[in-house]
Amino acid sequence: MTIARSTILVVEDESLIRMSAVDLTISAGFRAVEAKNADEAIGILEARHDIHLVFTDVDMPGSMDGLKLCHHIRDRWPPVKLLVASGKTVVAESQLPDGAMFFSKPYSNTSIVEAMTRLLAA
Repeated sequence: MTIARSTILVVEDESLIRMSAVDLTISAGFRAVEAKNADEAIGILEARHDIHLVFTDVDMPGSMDGLKLCHHIRDRWPPVKLLVASGKTVVAESQLPDGAMFFSKPYSNTSIVEAMTRLLAA
């Protein structure tokens, strides 16, 4: 797999932010899949085996927030890379699963693309 052929799952409950993140992902040369909450994201991860990175918001409605989703993914799908963002919550590195990266919103698109590339290259 080359980095450019990587598939990124964008998990965000606010549709405009989700669309923007999907556009950013595609414009950076990656494939994008989207989910509006953790439950939908888990369904996608169960059905597909081509998700290389999950880019998720922390604050979402549903059975779990983005942090719990990341820990669930790390336990169930250890190779999947994790990128976490929040505009309301500051997440300490100690709260993240190993290898995950956190960004506060509003984030720089360049910083997100660089983080995606770095995580996928690791």
